[in-house]
This record gives sequence, structure tokens and C-alpha cells, in this order.
Amino acid sequence: MDGIPIALSDQNNKKPGVIFVLEKASLEVAKVGKTYQILNSDDHANFLRRNNKNPADYRPDIVHQALLSILDSPLTKAGRLQAVFVKTEKGVLFEVKPHVRVPRTYKRFAGIMLQLLQKLSITAVGKREKLLRVIKNPVTQYLPVNSRKIGFSYSSEKLVKIRNYVDTVNNKADLVFVVGAMAHGKINTDYMDDCIAISGYPMSAARCIARICEALEDKWNLL
Repeated sequence: MDGIPIALSDQNNKKPGVIFVLEKASLEVAKVGKTYQILNSDDHANFLRRNNKNPADYRPDIVHQALLSILDSPLTKAGRLQAVFVKTEKGVLFEVKPHVRVPRTYKRFAGIMLQLLQKLSITAVGKREKLLRVIKNPVTQYLPVNSRKIGFSYSSEKLVKIRNYVDTVNNKADLVFVVGAMAHGKINTDYMDDCIAISGYPMSAARCIARICEALEDKWNLL
């Protein structure tokens, strides 16, 4: 793959923006047979069991669906998304530019992720711009000063209606949403200003992100 295409969006927007941080993404590279692959529970269950690992923990499809949910949203197309950061279970941090067009099929997505983790960056088709790049930790150094950092956990005692919650946030502040991209467990990050639950039921990362985007689109009248 020589690069990936970019999508058009209104990037001249100077209004408050949104950043997503996807924590604990399952993107682990291993040599399976003669090739390196991103491990997943469907294709590598026997390999994982032989190496005393639980196949249920290897779900790279979760971060794939989460990224599609973010990048497909009117929020992103209106230019309000500033950046997406993904941190893997192994602690590798990478940035996804807002105008990336992530492959819609999992197989192609896994190929892009493998290329990124091996080469540390991926450029746009026909350009030198790095659309995906591995960066140094911690993620906090890339977040805007005075941004409000909000984490999400089903186990949080603070259950809120997300539409009402975003209405209470300072209209001039950039918003950082921290969402877990793993199959089980919860995120533990010391940089969050708040940790909320937005449903009384467990939700997938993609569904949680869709709710966040819809609430902000409603707040900012993005149709």
C-alpha cells in the first residue's frame, strides 16, 4: 500500500473542537507462520491459545469500528474534529489525522495498522503528508491547554444524559473524550477531569462515540 486517501472536510473552522483518545486498543503484531499479522480472535485463536493468551482479548475490530464511527460523523465532516489519538494495550501511541479515510473492510484496515506499527507512519496517496504516525507518550502533551478531558465508563457512578452534559460545558473549551477500545475492563487514566457513564447498559466503543457525536452535532446545530 503506497498510502491512503483523504476525505474532504471543513478544516478552516476556528470554533471549539473535539479530540478523541481511544485507550487500550488491541493492536498487537506477531509472526504467525511466515508472515507478521495483527492478532485477532477469529483468525488466530489457536495461535493465541498455544501462547497462553485469551483470544477474547484480541479484538482489533473494536478500534476499527470506533474510528469509522468518529470519521463518518457530520461532526468530523464539519471540521470540528481536531485529532484522534490511539493508545494500544502495549502502550504504543499514534495519531490519526481527521481527514483520513480509514478502510471500511477489516482486512484492509488490519493491513494499514500492520504497516503503521512496522514503519511508524503512513502518508497520503500521492503526497508526503503523514496521515497516521506513531508518536511519543504521553498523550497529554498533544492536548490543548485548558481543554476539558472526559472519560467514559459503564461502571462510573455518574450516570448522565450526554446531550444535557455537553450543554453544561464551557462553549469556548476544546473537548477531549477518552473512550476504551478494548473488549473488557475499564480505562484508568490520571489526566481525566471527569468520568461519566452515558447509559445504564454496557455499550460498544462505536456506539458510545456515536452518542457523543450526535450530542455535539445537536448542540452545535450540525445537520
